[in-house]
Amino acid sequence: MSTIKFHQDLKVFQKSVEFSMMIFELTKSFPKEECNSLTDQIRRSSRSVSANISEAWGRRKYEKSFVAKLTDSEGQARETQTWLLYSWKCNYINEEQFISLNNQYNQIIGMLVNMMSQSQSWCNFLSNNKDEN
Repeated sequence: MSTIKFHQDLKVFQKSVEFSMMIFELTKSFPKEECNSLTDQIRRSSRSVSANISEAWGRRKYEKSFVAKLTDSEGQARETQTWLLYSWKCNYINEEQFISLNNQYNQIIGMLVNMMSQSQSWCNFLSNNKDEN
């Protein structure tokens, strides 16, 4: 297991960036009339997942702040799932793309929930070395 020194080392962060980039690529083909609505919303929410993980990592000194930012990240992941559902229902993505991305966001949510349930061990400020999640 590797040592976590930076938020970029977290698997959950890496996955959230990867999946938001997949969404970015998919949304390039969305209709122009969706540019300021669905396209913008799904891009923003998917990017917010990793942004909130970054903020949480920086707030590990304060366990409640750490958990709050992870909770925000979980909320953004769930919002992204909702926009994915609309994208599928509007026929902008196919069912296979929807199922795959939805499942991947369920994995991210699970990882975030796990981190929140073990927040005390992540927030041990004196020990910056944590096994990878």
